[in-house]
Amino acid sequence: MNPLKIATAQFETYDNNKAANLSSIRDICLKASAEGADVVAFHECSVCGYTFAKELSREELLAIAEPIPSGESTQALISIARETHVTILAGFFERDESDRIYKAHICVDKDGLKAKYRKLHPFINPNILPGDRYVVFDIHGWKCGILICYDNNIVENVRATALLGADIIFMPHVTMCTPSPRPGAGLVDPSLWENRENDPTSLRQEFDGLKGRTWLMKWLPARAYDNAIYAVFSNPIGKDYNEIKNGCSMIIDPFGDIIAECRKLGNDYAIATIIPEKLEQAGGYRYRNARRPELYADIIGQPHKSEQKVAWLNAKS
Repeated sequence: MNPLKIATAQFETYDNNKAANLSSIRDICLKASAEGADVVAFHECSVCGYTFAKELSREELLAIAEPIPSGESTQALISIARETHVTILAGFFERDESDRIYKAHICVDKDGLKAKYRKLHPFINPNILPGDRYVVFDIHGWKCGILICYDNNIVENVRATALLGADIIFMPHVTMCTPSPRPGAGLVDPSLWENRENDPTSLRQEFDGLKGRTWLMKWLPARAYDNAIYAVFSNPIGKDYNEIKNGCSMIIDPFGDIIAECRKLGNDYAIATIIPEKLEQAGGYRYRNARRPELYADIIGQPHKSEQKVAWLNAKS
């Protein structure tokens, strides 16, 4: 494998305004391509917006969901990839031939659709169905996987994707700065975002504290470190329906080190060159090879009562 130059992006998404969001995606791809990026990764539901969907009926969701790959958004992303000479990862709501609705994230390049992944643990709206499989695909000789937001909080998903051969796991999110029983968690006051040019310090304290980046650092680097993979984390910044998101899109190497991160209080991207040598140099490579699945294969595979509770989803606006 040759070195690969990846950009991870953050931008303020407009609720159910695909044209505006695709324009932001195109703009970032053009700029990242000019800096030599081979791949540009965007956040969960970057094409259509995310949190506003919690208020939608099934009929309203169906109206904005699209088939893949024939839908307009997939074709628009392929066109952007062809124009900018990069591989793109972006997401939106999918509608299949039976009008079943999924949270999808796709990978496209100039030749068309490379991969489609459906979120395994959707919860924003009860009309969205869970995916039922992992996805591993190729980008310029690198084996890649996708896990969307909450999927990454279940550690088995990351390990399974790595065991299927993924060297890179793209982790599109819309996360942080939400209500939670976790100490220090909570929403960011929208007035801090509106006043960010005059008072960036107060907003940065919220974004980097326990509401945001400090929480992320409790677990995200461990996903890369334990599994000896590159983690490409993408997250929006700014207004997302009735919440404020803190961005900090980043790329983490197999040692668990951050090698690129967005730090602007606005639309941004960060680029890192990834190299294959780290994949086997990192401790996680040895840990995976030292596993003794005969001890715990039956334990990990035991059924349990599946119950997903998300604290912020039912919180009052």
